[in-house]
Parts: sequence; C-alpha cells; structure tokens
Amino acid sequence: QVKFLESGGGSVQAGGSLRLSCTASGYSDSRYYRDYCMGWFRQAPGKEREGVARITFGGGSTYYADSVKGRFTISQDNAKKTLFLEMNSLKPDDTAMYYCAASISGSCYWGSFTSWGQGTQVTVSS
Repeated sequence: QVKFLESGGGSVQAGGSLRLSCTASGYSDSRYYRDYCMGWFRQAPGKEREGVARITFGGGSTYYADSVKGRFTISQDNAKKTLFLEMNSLKPDDTAMYYCAASISGSCYWGSFTSWGQGTQVTVSS
C-alpha cells in the first residue's frame, strides 16, 4: 500500500499563504501513479475530517469544497509522485491538521479514499 508524507504546514496570519506538499512512497509499480485519485482532507479539534480538494486520475479534473473554492489549488507532479495544495487568503477557520490521501479503488469521491498520511498542522491566526 502506498504511503504518504505531508510537509509545508506552519503558522500564518489571516490572509497569508502556504503550500503543502505530499510525497508518495511504497508504490509496487510507479506506472499506476497516474491512475490514482489524490486528495487533501483536514480535521480541526472536535470536528470530523472533511474533504478539501481532490484531483482525478492523471490530473484531469479537480474538485473543491465550497469553503475553499477560489482560495486553494490542488495539483500534482506525476513524475515526482508529489501532490500539492496551494492555500491563499487563509482564514482562521482553515486551522486544522491537513492530510494527504489517495483512492486506488477506481472511484474518486470524498468517501473513496483509503490511504492516508500522518498530517501537517496549519494554524491561521486573526
């Protein structure tokens, strides 16, 4: 099963920007990377984990939660097996642990993800 490692989190003031990265390892065959659906999720204390953004197989389509649409951008570098989340105009409500995830089941919806990283903390102060 593929493993993920997130990085790029930190503390910023409202209106600031961060770029999260997720590197993949443990692929049995890297040729399948382009077939994976990748996504970013987040979880704040006392709240359920929620989907933030996802990108379909090979990067053909992207989807965003309404709360981040227009501010966050998901992208990937297939050759380097790296997923990115560019976060702009950050708000205090964006404060959460952010997780990289993948679905290799053949579907790409919020409930399709089964492989998760350990997370990187994002804290936005007002």
